[in-house]
Amino acid sequence: MPKNKGKGGKNRRRGKNQASEVKRDLVYKNDMQEYAQVKKMLGGAWVEAFCFDGKERRCHIPGSFRKKVWIQQGNIILVSLREFDDRVADIIHKYFVGEARSLIALKELPDTGMNKFTQTNFSVGYIRS
Repeated sequence: MPKNKGKGGKNRRRGKNQASEVKRDLVYKNDMQEYAQVKKMLGGAWVEAFCFDGKERRCHIPGSFRKKVWIQQGNIILVSLREFDDRVADIIHKYFVGEARSLIALKELPDTGMNKFTQTNFSVGYIRS
């Protein structure tokens, strides 16, 4: 029988020696993209998000994000809109707290409720339901 070499398996060892928040370039929206805030986790790689164009959409978390980018309720995300269905979108980027503050300062995100974004975590109360 082989000897155990420590706790965890391959996936645990894969995540070692990585910086948590590396300085990265700010990603802006293009056409057919929209900023959104996660309203509710639906399960099965789907979330319900409030887009800043005033619509609520069901957004899909791609396989490249799973177990690498953790999306939680209240996070600010960038979604890619689908041409054939306006109610569904795909998540293409998740913003850190500092990046979201930068987007507010650059007037990319609406500044209504800016006091909620100055906290360390986003507040779900910012979403209009």
